[in-house]
Amino acid sequence: MAFAGFPRRVRFTPVPGPVFGPLLEQIDDLSELKCTLRVIWALHEKRGYPRFVTLSALLADRTLARALADGSSPHRVRVEAALARAVERGTIVSGAVQLGDGQERIYMLNTEADRSTLTAISKTDLSLRPLQTDEPWEDTDERPNIFALYEDNVGILSPMMADELRDAEQVYPAPWIEDAFREAVTQNKRNWRYIARILERWEREGRGYGESGRHTKKAGYY
Repeated sequence: MAFAGFPRRVRFTPVPGPVFGPLLEQIDDLSELKCTLRVIWALHEKRGYPRFVTLSALLADRTLARALADGSSPHRVRVEAALARAVERGTIVSGAVQLGDGQERIYMLNTEADRSTLTAISKTDLSLRPLQTDEPWEDTDERPNIFALYEDNVGILSPMMADELRDAEQVYPAPWIEDAFREAVTQNKRNWRYIARILERWEREGRGYGESGRHTKKAGYY
């Protein structure tokens, strides 16, 4: 399927210049390149200090899982191998830190500031708040979830938008969500506000072909 093109208000992610120069020449493994770009994106999406991405978050990343899929090795093996190559090359740095009640491996860009931060986290009692545990992503034959629909049809998923999508997924049945995205794409209205209004209208007025409103997951509709 051909890419539909970038929407008018597409967001941009800053990428260090060497990625498009010497690193692009040196990286000869596509999985390493994909993983490196996804880590850069994930770090840019973070807020606060220190800024890092955990191994569990990367293992739970649907986009990364799909990007590295090869059908021959387990998902965790592919992700960890790609990360190991990036660390060995020196694009990103990694270390084990204490998060909550256990240890977690974290990844940062290999900049002077991030190297110093990683050393401080590893060698001092710097307090880091416990993070939510991410379950490894598993590919299935089930219908796509709302996050996949958003990324495929609207654009990059931000943490704030992810919260809105989770709420919608708890209210509306999966077929409604898929059809709402499909209608928005057909009308060339690739934004969540338009899709949400479709769902709200269907809940209030029904789908227009024999289904009444208020058919939500909580009401037992599947």
